[in-house]
Amino acid sequence: MAFISSGYNPAKPMEGRITDIGPHKYDEYFPPVIKKNFGKWLYHEILEPGVLMHVAEGGDKVYTVRVGGTRTMSITHIRELCDIADKYCGGYLRWTTRNNIEFMVEDEETMKALRDDLNSRKFDGGSFKFPVGGTGAGISNMVHTQGWVHCHTPATDASGPVKCVMDAIFDDFKDMRLPAPVRIALACCINMCGAVHCSDIGLVGIHRKPPMIDHEWADQLCEIPLAVAACPTAAVRPTKVEHNGQKVNSIAIKQDRCMYCGNCYTMSPGMHIMDAKNDGVAILIGGKVSNARTAPSFSRMVIPFLPNNPPRWPEVTEAVRHIVDLWIANARRGERLGEWVERIGWERFFSLSGIPFTDKHIDDYIFSRETFRTGAAFKY
Repeated sequence: MAFISSGYNPAKPMEGRITDIGPHKYDEYFPPVIKKNFGKWLYHEILEPGVLMHVAEGGDKVYTVRVGGTRTMSITHIRELCDIADKYCGGYLRWTTRNNIEFMVEDEETMKALRDDLNSRKFDGGSFKFPVGGTGAGISNMVHTQGWVHCHTPATDASGPVKCVMDAIFDDFKDMRLPAPVRIALACCINMCGAVHCSDIGLVGIHRKPPMIDHEWADQLCEIPLAVAACPTAAVRPTKVEHNGQKVNSIAIKQDRCMYCGNCYTMSPGMHIMDAKNDGVAILIGGKVSNARTAPSFSRMVIPFLPNNPPRWPEVTEAVRHIVDLWIANARRGERLGEWVERIGWERFFSLSGIPFTDKHIDDYIFSRETFRTGAAFKY
Protein backbone atom coordinates (compact mmCIF):
# COMPACT_ATOMS: atom_id res chain seq x y z
CA MET A 1 0.00 0.00 0.00
CA ALA A 2 2.90 2.33 0.66
CA PHE A 3 4.01 2.03 -2.97
CA ILE A 4 0.50 2.52 -4.32
CA SER A 5 -0.17 5.58 -2.19
CA SER A 6 3.08 7.20 -3.32
CA GLY A 7 2.08 6.91 -6.97
CA TYR A 8 4.14 3.85 -7.92
CA ASN A 9 2.52 1.86 -10.74
CA PRO A 10 3.62 -1.83 -10.71
CA ALA A 11 2.50 -2.19 -14.31
CA LYS A 12 4.90 0.59 -15.39
CA PRO A 13 7.90 0.36 -13.05
CA MET A 14 9.99 2.94 -14.98
CA GLU A 15 7.25 5.57 -15.15
CA GLY A 16 8.28 8.81 -13.45
CA ARG A 17 11.65 7.42 -12.40
CA ILE A 18 14.21 10.13 -11.69
CA THR A 19 17.01 8.14 -10.07
CA ASP A 20 20.21 7.11 -11.87
CA ILE A 21 20.90 4.16 -9.56
CA GLY A 22 22.47 1.29 -11.49
CA PRO A 23 24.39 1.21 -14.77
CA HIS A 24 23.05 2.60 -18.01
CA LYS A 25 22.26 0.15 -20.80
CA TYR A 26 25.56 -1.00 -22.25
CA ASP A 27 24.77 -0.19 -25.89
CA GLU A 28 24.43 3.51 -25.10
CA TYR A 29 28.24 3.62 -25.18
CA PHE A 30 28.82 1.65 -28.38
CA PRO A 31 30.54 3.44 -31.26
CA PRO A 32 28.02 3.81 -34.11
CA VAL A 33 29.66 1.12 -36.27
CA ILE A 34 29.61 -1.35 -33.35
CA LYS A 35 25.95 -0.65 -32.65
CA LYS A 36 25.09 -0.99 -36.35
CA ASN A 37 26.78 -4.40 -36.64
CA PHE A 38 26.07 -5.80 -33.20
CA GLY A 39 25.90 -9.61 -33.49
CA LYS A 40 26.78 -9.48 -37.20
CA TRP A 41 30.56 -9.84 -37.18
CA LEU A 42 32.00 -12.45 -39.56
CA TYR A 43 35.62 -12.73 -38.41
CA HIS A 44 38.59 -10.86 -37.04
CA GLU A 45 42.32 -10.79 -37.74
CA ILE A 46 45.34 -9.61 -35.77
CA LEU A 47 47.18 -7.41 -38.27
CA GLU A 48 50.18 -6.79 -36.03
CA PRO A 49 50.85 -6.83 -32.29
CA GLY A 50 48.19 -4.68 -30.65
CA VAL A 51 46.13 -4.10 -33.81
CA LEU A 52 42.97 -6.06 -34.66
CA MET A 53 40.53 -5.83 -37.58
CA HIS A 54 36.92 -7.00 -37.30
CA VAL A 55 34.84 -7.48 -40.46
CA ALA A 56 31.03 -7.43 -40.44
CA GLU A 57 28.57 -9.21 -42.70
CA GLY A 58 27.83 -5.98 -44.55
CA GLY A 59 31.50 -5.29 -45.20
CA ASP A 60 32.07 -2.72 -42.47
CA LYS A 61 35.49 -2.90 -40.83
CA VAL A 62 36.64 -1.83 -37.40
CA TYR A 63 40.31 -1.43 -36.55
CA THR A 64 41.14 -1.74 -32.87
CA VAL A 65 44.40 -0.50 -31.35
CA ARG A 66 45.10 -1.99 -27.92
CA VAL A 67 47.48 -0.38 -25.43
CA GLY A 68 48.58 -1.49 -22.00
CA GLY A 69 47.21 0.45 -19.06
CA THR A 70 47.25 0.29 -15.29
CA ARG A 71 44.57 -0.50 -12.77
CA THR A 72 45.31 2.68 -10.83
CA MET A 73 45.54 5.75 -13.09
CA SER A 74 45.99 9.44 -12.45
CA ILE A 75 43.37 11.91 -13.62
CA THR A 76 45.88 13.49 -16.03
CA HIS A 77 46.59 10.08 -17.60
CA ILE A 78 42.88 9.37 -18.09
CA ARG A 79 42.33 12.83 -19.57
CA GLU A 80 45.12 12.22 -22.07
CA LEU A 81 43.47 8.94 -23.08
CA CYS A 82 40.17 10.75 -23.56
CA ASP A 83 41.86 13.47 -25.64
CA ILE A 84 43.27 10.76 -27.92
CA ALA A 85 39.82 9.19 -28.24
CA ASP A 86 38.33 12.60 -29.09
CA LYS A 87 40.98 13.17 -31.76
CA TYR A 88 40.76 9.81 -33.54
CA CYS A 89 37.69 7.85 -32.38
CA GLY A 90 34.81 10.27 -32.01
CA GLY A 91 35.22 10.19 -28.24
CA TYR A 92 34.80 6.41 -27.88
CA LEU A 93 37.23 4.08 -26.07
CA ARG A 94 36.96 1.03 -23.85
CA TRP A 95 38.81 -0.68 -21.02
CA THR A 96 39.30 -4.45 -21.03
CA THR A 97 39.19 -6.72 -17.99
CA ARG A 98 43.00 -6.93 -18.11
CA ASN A 99 43.44 -3.16 -17.80
CA ASN A 100 44.13 -2.64 -21.51
CA ILE A 101 42.64 0.34 -23.33
CA GLU A 102 41.21 -0.10 -26.82
CA PHE A 103 40.64 2.60 -29.43
CA MET A 104 38.38 1.75 -32.40
CA VAL A 105 38.44 3.45 -35.80
CA GLU A 106 36.84 2.65 -39.16
CA ASP A 107 39.68 3.05 -41.68
CA GLU A 108 43.25 1.84 -41.95
CA GLU A 109 44.86 5.25 -42.42
CA THR A 110 43.37 6.57 -39.19
CA MET A 111 44.45 3.38 -37.44
CA LYS A 112 48.07 3.86 -38.54
CA ALA A 113 48.10 7.50 -37.46
CA LEU A 114 46.59 6.52 -34.10
CA ARG A 115 49.09 3.68 -33.60
CA ASP A 116 52.05 5.91 -34.39
CA ASP A 117 50.76 8.67 -32.11
CA LEU A 118 50.34 6.22 -29.21
CA ASN A 119 53.83 4.79 -29.68
CA SER A 120 55.35 8.25 -29.78
CA ARG A 121 54.03 9.33 -26.39
CA LYS A 122 56.51 8.69 -23.59
CA PHE A 123 57.11 9.68 -20.00
CA ASP A 124 60.01 11.94 -19.13
CA GLY A 125 62.04 8.87 -18.14
CA GLY A 126 61.66 7.42 -21.64
CA SER A 127 59.12 4.63 -21.02
CA PHE A 128 55.98 4.27 -23.11
CA LYS A 129 52.85 5.97 -21.86
CA PHE A 130 50.61 3.86 -24.08
CA PRO A 131 52.50 0.76 -25.30
CA VAL A 132 50.72 -0.93 -28.21
CA GLY A 133 50.55 -4.72 -27.89
CA GLY A 134 49.07 -7.48 -25.76
CA THR A 135 47.39 -9.51 -28.53
CA GLY A 136 47.70 -12.99 -30.00
CA ALA A 137 50.62 -15.23 -29.11
CA GLY A 138 52.13 -12.72 -26.74
CA ILE A 139 51.81 -11.67 -23.13
CA SER A 140 48.74 -9.61 -22.36
CA ASN A 141 48.57 -7.03 -19.62
CA MET A 142 48.36 -8.36 -16.07
CA VAL A 143 45.12 -8.28 -14.13
CA HIS A 144 45.63 -7.70 -10.42
CA THR A 145 44.06 -6.77 -7.12
CA GLN A 146 44.39 -3.71 -4.86
CA GLY A 147 47.58 -4.34 -2.91
CA TRP A 148 49.06 -1.99 -0.37
CA VAL A 149 47.52 1.09 -1.95
CA HIS A 150 44.00 0.24 -0.83
CA CYS A 151 43.34 -3.26 0.54
CA HIS A 152 43.48 -4.06 4.25
CA THR A 153 44.58 -7.73 4.08
CA PRO A 154 47.37 -7.88 1.46
CA ALA A 155 50.37 -10.15 1.89
CA THR A 156 52.13 -8.37 -0.96
CA ASP A 157 51.65 -5.29 -3.07
CA ALA A 158 49.81 -5.45 -6.39
CA SER A 159 50.85 -2.51 -8.57
CA GLY A 160 54.53 -2.83 -7.55
CA PRO A 161 55.16 -6.49 -8.49
CA VAL A 162 52.97 -6.11 -11.60
CA LYS A 163 55.08 -3.21 -12.82
CA CYS A 164 58.30 -5.15 -12.17
CA VAL A 165 57.09 -8.36 -13.84
CA MET A 166 55.79 -6.50 -16.89
CA ASP A 167 59.13 -4.67 -17.18
CA ALA A 168 60.85 -8.06 -17.29
CA ILE A 169 58.58 -9.47 -20.02
CA PHE A 170 57.74 -6.24 -21.87
CA ASP A 171 59.31 -7.36 -25.16
CA ASP A 172 56.78 -10.19 -25.33
CA PHE A 173 53.93 -7.73 -24.75
CA LYS A 174 55.04 -5.85 -27.87
CA ASP A 175 55.57 -9.00 -29.95
CA MET A 176 53.77 -12.24 -30.85
CA ARG A 177 56.68 -14.71 -30.93
CA LEU A 178 55.39 -17.10 -28.26
CA PRO A 179 53.90 -20.57 -28.83
CA ALA A 180 50.51 -19.37 -27.53
CA PRO A 181 48.94 -16.55 -25.51
CA VAL A 182 50.05 -16.01 -21.91
CA ARG A 183 47.79 -14.59 -19.20
CA ILE A 184 49.39 -13.53 -15.92
CA ALA A 185 47.50 -12.42 -12.83
CA LEU A 186 48.33 -11.27 -9.31
CA ALA A 187 46.28 -11.49 -6.13
CA CYS A 188 47.70 -9.85 -3.03
CA CYS A 189 46.18 -12.46 -0.69
CA ILE A 190 44.57 -15.88 -1.01
CA ASN A 191 41.06 -14.40 -1.09
CA MET A 192 42.05 -13.81 -4.73
CA CYS A 193 39.91 -11.05 -6.13
CA GLY A 194 42.35 -11.45 -9.06
CA ALA A 195 42.19 -14.26 -11.62
CA VAL A 196 45.18 -16.26 -10.42
CA HIS A 197 43.20 -19.49 -10.10
CA CYS A 198 42.76 -19.71 -13.89
CA SER A 199 45.77 -17.91 -15.40
CA ASP A 200 48.84 -19.32 -17.15
CA ILE A 201 50.91 -17.79 -14.36
CA GLY A 202 49.42 -16.62 -11.08
CA LEU A 203 51.18 -14.68 -8.34
CA VAL A 204 49.51 -14.95 -4.94
CA GLY A 205 50.41 -13.04 -1.81
CA ILE A 206 50.44 -15.41 1.16
CA HIS A 207 50.44 -14.92 4.90
CA ARG A 208 52.29 -17.62 6.86
CA LYS A 209 51.25 -16.82 10.43
CA PRO A 210 47.85 -16.79 12.16
CA PRO A 211 46.38 -13.42 13.14
CA MET A 212 47.75 -11.68 16.22
CA ILE A 213 44.92 -10.89 18.63
CA ASP A 214 44.74 -7.46 20.25
CA HIS A 215 42.63 -8.42 23.25
CA GLU A 216 42.23 -4.81 24.35
CA TRP A 217 40.45 -3.82 21.17
CA ALA A 218 38.99 -7.03 19.70
CA ASP A 219 35.58 -6.59 21.34
CA GLN A 220 35.63 -2.82 20.88
CA LEU A 221 36.22 -2.79 17.13
CA CYS A 222 33.86 -5.51 15.94
CA GLU A 223 31.01 -7.84 16.77
CA ILE A 224 32.83 -11.02 17.67
CA PRO A 225 30.17 -13.36 16.16
CA LEU A 226 30.85 -11.75 12.77
CA ALA A 227 34.57 -12.54 13.02
CA VAL A 228 33.72 -16.14 14.01
CA ALA A 229 31.30 -16.51 11.10
CA ALA A 230 33.81 -15.03 8.62
CA CYS A 231 36.28 -17.89 9.01
CA PRO A 232 35.92 -20.48 6.20
CA THR A 233 37.72 -23.22 8.19
CA ALA A 234 36.11 -22.69 11.61
CA ALA A 235 39.44 -21.65 13.10
CA VAL A 236 38.03 -18.66 15.00
CA ARG A 237 36.09 -19.03 18.23
CA PRO A 238 34.93 -16.60 20.93
CA THR A 239 36.64 -16.66 24.30
CA LYS A 240 37.18 -14.66 27.47
CA VAL A 241 40.69 -13.61 28.51
CA GLU A 242 42.32 -11.76 31.38
CA HIS A 243 43.48 -8.31 30.29
CA ASN A 244 44.71 -5.59 32.67
CA GLY A 245 43.11 -7.42 35.58
CA GLN A 246 39.71 -7.71 33.90
CA LYS A 247 37.85 -10.47 32.08
CA VAL A 248 37.13 -9.30 28.54
CA ASN A 249 35.41 -10.83 25.54
CA SER A 250 37.92 -11.71 22.85
CA ILE A 251 38.79 -14.21 20.12
CA ALA A 252 40.94 -17.33 19.99
CA ILE A 253 42.51 -18.99 16.93
CA LYS A 254 42.75 -22.74 16.37
CA GLN A 255 46.13 -22.58 14.70
CA ASP A 256 45.99 -26.04 13.15
CA ARG A 257 42.84 -25.01 11.22
CA CYS A 258 43.89 -21.49 10.19
CA MET A 259 44.81 -21.03 6.52
CA TYR A 260 45.95 -17.41 6.99
CA CYS A 261 43.39 -15.89 4.63
CA GLY A 262 42.70 -12.75 6.67
CA ASN A 263 38.90 -12.96 6.41
CA CYS A 264 38.63 -12.49 10.16
CA TYR A 265 40.64 -9.26 10.00
CA THR A 266 38.05 -7.94 7.55
CA MET A 267 35.48 -8.27 10.33
CA SER A 268 37.76 -7.38 13.24
CA PRO A 269 40.64 -4.86 12.99
CA GLY A 270 41.76 -6.26 16.35
CA MET A 271 43.13 -9.37 14.56
CA HIS A 272 46.30 -8.30 12.78
CA ILE A 273 47.27 -10.61 9.92
CA MET A 274 50.02 -8.69 8.09
CA ASP A 275 53.61 -9.63 8.92
CA ALA A 276 56.46 -7.97 7.01
CA LYS A 277 58.92 -10.77 7.77
CA ASN A 278 56.75 -13.81 6.96
CA ASP A 279 54.46 -12.53 4.19
CA GLY A 280 55.48 -13.24 0.61
CA VAL A 281 54.46 -14.51 -2.82
CA ALA A 282 53.59 -17.97 -4.15
CA ILE A 283 53.59 -18.77 -7.87
CA LEU A 284 51.01 -20.95 -9.60
CA ILE A 285 50.98 -22.03 -13.25
CA GLY A 286 48.85 -23.90 -15.76
CA GLY A 287 45.41 -22.33 -15.50
CA LYS A 288 43.29 -21.07 -18.36
CA VAL A 289 39.73 -19.94 -19.06
CA SER A 290 39.69 -20.78 -22.75
CA ASN A 291 37.77 -23.88 -23.85
CA ALA A 292 39.89 -24.21 -27.02
CA ARG A 293 41.97 -27.38 -27.57
CA THR A 294 41.52 -28.53 -23.96
CA ALA A 295 39.06 -27.80 -21.16
CA PRO A 296 39.54 -24.82 -18.86
CA SER A 297 41.84 -25.65 -15.98
CA PHE A 298 42.88 -24.41 -12.56
CA SER A 299 46.38 -23.23 -11.74
CA ARG A 300 48.69 -25.33 -9.58
CA MET A 301 51.36 -24.14 -7.21
CA VAL A 302 54.99 -24.56 -8.25
CA ILE A 303 56.79 -22.12 -5.92
CA PRO A 304 55.37 -22.04 -2.37
CA PHE A 305 57.12 -18.88 -1.18
CA LEU A 306 59.24 -16.00 -2.40
CA PRO A 307 60.04 -13.01 -0.18
CA ASN A 308 58.65 -9.53 -0.55
CA ASN A 309 61.60 -7.40 -1.65
CA PRO A 310 60.24 -4.06 -2.82
CA PRO A 311 60.67 -1.95 -4.81
CA ARG A 312 61.69 -4.40 -7.60
CA TRP A 313 60.78 -7.89 -6.29
CA PRO A 314 63.80 -9.52 -8.01
CA GLU A 315 63.05 -13.09 -6.90
CA VAL A 316 59.50 -12.92 -8.28
CA THR A 317 60.42 -11.33 -11.60
CA GLU A 318 63.30 -13.79 -12.16
CA ALA A 319 61.01 -16.76 -11.44
CA VAL A 320 58.36 -15.57 -13.90
CA ARG A 321 60.94 -14.88 -16.61
CA HIS A 322 62.49 -18.33 -16.03
CA ILE A 323 59.16 -20.15 -16.33
CA VAL A 324 58.20 -18.22 -19.49
CA ASP A 325 61.58 -18.88 -21.13
CA LEU A 326 61.40 -22.59 -20.25
CA TRP A 327 57.95 -22.86 -21.82
CA ILE A 328 59.06 -20.98 -24.96
CA ALA A 329 62.02 -23.34 -25.42
CA ASN A 330 59.99 -26.55 -25.05
CA ALA A 331 56.34 -26.00 -26.02
CA ARG A 332 54.75 -26.83 -29.34
CA ARG A 333 53.02 -24.21 -31.47
CA GLY A 334 49.64 -23.29 -29.96
CA GLU A 335 50.35 -25.07 -26.69
CA ARG A 336 49.42 -23.07 -23.58
CA LEU A 337 51.73 -23.28 -20.59
CA GLY A 338 49.49 -25.69 -18.68
CA GLU A 339 48.97 -27.87 -21.76
CA TRP A 340 52.74 -28.16 -22.18
CA VAL A 341 53.18 -29.22 -18.54
CA GLU A 342 50.38 -31.78 -18.79
CA ARG A 343 51.99 -33.23 -21.92
CA ILE A 344 55.49 -33.65 -20.47
CA GLY A 345 54.32 -34.40 -16.90
CA TRP A 346 54.83 -32.46 -13.71
CA GLU A 347 57.87 -34.55 -12.77
CA ARG A 348 59.58 -33.50 -15.99
CA PHE A 349 58.59 -29.87 -15.43
CA PHE A 350 60.21 -29.76 -11.99
CA SER A 351 63.30 -31.47 -13.42
CA LEU A 352 63.63 -28.99 -16.29
CA SER A 353 62.89 -25.93 -14.20
CA GLY A 354 65.17 -26.77 -11.30
CA ILE A 355 62.39 -25.81 -8.88
CA PRO A 356 62.64 -28.05 -5.80
CA PHE A 357 59.64 -30.28 -5.09
CA THR A 358 58.62 -30.18 -1.42
CA ASP A 359 55.79 -31.33 0.82
CA LYS A 360 54.13 -27.95 0.19
CA HIS A 361 53.28 -29.13 -3.33
CA ILE A 362 51.16 -32.05 -2.14
CA ASP A 363 47.46 -31.27 -2.44
CA ASP A 364 45.63 -32.59 0.61
CA TYR A 365 42.52 -30.45 0.16
CA ILE A 366 39.51 -32.70 0.70
CA PHE A 367 37.50 -31.04 -2.08
CA SER A 368 40.20 -31.64 -4.68
CA ARG A 369 39.97 -29.59 -7.84
CA GLU A 370 40.24 -32.84 -9.82
CA THR A 371 36.55 -33.31 -9.09
CA PHE A 372 35.50 -29.95 -10.54
CA ARG A 373 33.89 -29.93 -13.97
CA THR A 374 35.52 -27.13 -15.94
CA GLY A 375 34.69 -27.99 -19.53
CA ALA A 376 31.75 -26.66 -21.52
CA ALA A 377 31.05 -30.08 -23.09
CA PHE A 378 28.85 -32.63 -21.34
CA LYS A 379 29.29 -36.36 -21.75
CA TYR A 380 26.53 -38.87 -21.09
